[in-house]
Amino acid sequence: MLEHGGNLLKFAQQYQRPVAEWLDLSTGVSPFTYPCPPVPFDAWNRLPELNDGLEQAAAEYYGCGSLLAVAGSQAAIMALPDAIAAQRGRLGVIALPRVGYKEHQHAWQNYSGADGVKWQIEYYDDIPSTSLLARSDVVVCINPNNPTGVRLPLEQLRQWQQQLQQRQGMLIVDEAFIDCTPEQSLLTQPLDDNVIVLRSIGKFFGLAGARVGFLFGQQGLLDSIAQKLGPWTIPGPSRWITREGLLDSTWQQQMRQCLAEQSSRLRTLLTHCFAGKISGTELFQTVALPDAPMIHHQLCQHAILTRLCDEQDALRFGLPSNELEWKKLELALSKITQ
Repeated sequence: MLEHGGNLLKFAQQYQRPVAEWLDLSTGVSPFTYPCPPVPFDAWNRLPELNDGLEQAAAEYYGCGSLLAVAGSQAAIMALPDAIAAQRGRLGVIALPRVGYKEHQHAWQNYSGADGVKWQIEYYDDIPSTSLLARSDVVVCINPNNPTGVRLPLEQLRQWQQQLQQRQGMLIVDEAFIDCTPEQSLLTQPLDDNVIVLRSIGKFFGLAGARVGFLFGQQGLLDSIAQKLGPWTIPGPSRWITREGLLDSTWQQQMRQCLAEQSSRLRTLLTHCFAGKISGTELFQTVALPDAPMIHHQLCQHAILTRLCDEQDALRFGLPSNELEWKKLELALSKITQ
């Protein structure tokens, strides 16, 4: 199992500090959870139903009706290597970002066809080269990237989509952190048949525990994945809560402004404390640090959990949720950086 932040109980036990004392900034999930109304009893008592309004609310919120609701975008990530192999009738070259959400790499790396053939993985830094695009059958982009925060312009993505289309290639774009800037999403225009977009409810809405995400793409591919996943992949209460959040445009607008302000405050604080490069999104800021493991350990000693990035050369900080948490973080950073 890969590490993605969270797992607070393990760190509380390791550092012998009660869970209640910890400030968990490790996940990039918004600390301002959508204020869910009480869930109706029927949502708990009845089997989940597809005509409950969730898909319609998602189509309105995302601006695209060709979608499949899944148990978090993680479920889609795991299903795509097999679904695309079946659609293409063969495997090939898959281009992945060298730094990014490692579940993409994990899924493509661990898939093998009936004859044991594997996808041929090649990596790129920030932007795939022209030569890599020319030989790739599938390209995965994370926009904005997690944890680097690098954003890819829409025109760039559309250009890659057209290049891949010429060789029947696919472009997959993971937009888990794009809700604060929806105008930068590929879903702002109709999707071509060779484009797949992944979205997540967990980050912007702060509903990571609901385990709801959406996959957008060509309907035949979505139907194939739906058949493989089977029925009732999302619990009724999660479907109900997600629909409420997707329909609440007033809360969404207020939260985008709030997160932008809080992220700017976090970036300013980290800039004052560290000399390393800082990048991120409205939901997290990542600091490049040659001694990242040591700083991570020191923060844990202050009962503050951050995300030690996979390359061990950076820390990702999520947002505090109130002034007490800000003071706790500021005090710990001042002691560490002295």
